[in-house]
Amino acid sequence: MEITGIELRRIAMPLVAPFRTSFGTETTRDVLLVRVVTPEAEGWGECVAMSEPLYSSEYVDAAADVLRRFLIPALPRELDPQAVGPALAPFKGHRMAKAALEAAVLDASLRITGESFARYLGATRDRVPCGVSVGIMGSVAELLDTVGAYVEEGYVRVKLKIGPGWDVTPVRAVRERFGEDLLLQVDANAAYTLADARHLARLDDFDLLLIEQPLADDDLVQHARLARSIRTPICLDESIESAAHAAAAISLGACSVVNIKPGRVGGYLEARRIHDLCRAHGVAVWCGGMLETGIGRAANVALAALPGFTLPGDTSASRRYFHTDVTPPFELDGGHLDVPDGPGLGVDPVPDVLDKVTTATEWISL
Repeated sequence: MEITGIELRRIAMPLVAPFRTSFGTETTRDVLLVRVVTPEAEGWGECVAMSEPLYSSEYVDAAADVLRRFLIPALPRELDPQAVGPALAPFKGHRMAKAALEAAVLDASLRITGESFARYLGATRDRVPCGVSVGIMGSVAELLDTVGAYVEEGYVRVKLKIGPGWDVTPVRAVRERFGEDLLLQVDANAAYTLADARHLARLDDFDLLLIEQPLADDDLVQHARLARSIRTPICLDESIESAAHAAAAISLGACSVVNIKPGRVGGYLEARRIHDLCRAHGVAVWCGGMLETGIGRAANVALAALPGFTLPGDTSASRRYFHTDVTPPFELDGGHLDVPDGPGLGVDPVPDVLDKVTTATEWISL
């Protein structure tokens, strides 16, 4: 496949409501889109880096910079998607930027061959169960109203963001209000330390699916120690940036569940490797989210249709985050989203909508 050029496009996507986690609050997504242009087709990728380096060391301005200065110039003019990773490997880190570029190349390639993202990755389902992530709220009453609305919409699993001072009480309130039938899990985004183990063990009473990333992202050993002192299964998110990291975590007993976010691990091909590794070792996986637009959501839904994704992911409907998505919206149907089956991602940006939210574009010739 010959690439003639690549466009970097920045868009501003206001959220329907502020989204608060243990590390900050987002009100608008500053999204970097990558468009790969070939003589036969175009491909899209979405960089999930945030405006500030709070979730990880990456942030959107740095992603744009490393793409234009290093990653895009490193691509050979003619390549296939499998060659993107090796071409970018000499550059340390910047996995979210690499993932966006690889996804755009893969999308273009699959549009040329007529194959869907889902089929290429090895999906075995045509729809996937959907969970929803609920941020930290101003009050328990507000939380219960919010969760109630999502349950009414049909989401099959609820994830509560937690942090010191907002953990046992809101979790207890949700469990008591909605009962044991609700699939419920929590996400700490590395907000605790091992000294909090006894406190975190209080969450064992609520029959949670898992507690996600309770401790620091760079400490697998402490997670392994915590796993031995609480009954709630530990899921790792920020700690897993590659298949090698996943293998180490499994070997140490640091987790029994892995949240696979393609942007965090450097792309959908590495995400598939992690899926395969975890499946071989009996470790459950699910697909996390980074408040993606329909472009990133389409790829995530395709990934979530692989056989090892046995838990509902954060692949929520478009309206969960945006009044108007840049693609035709993903709609919840019986608690599930349909997996796109068209060539490539199977979705395209709506030109008028995309133009309206675009804040900057840059063309880079190869």
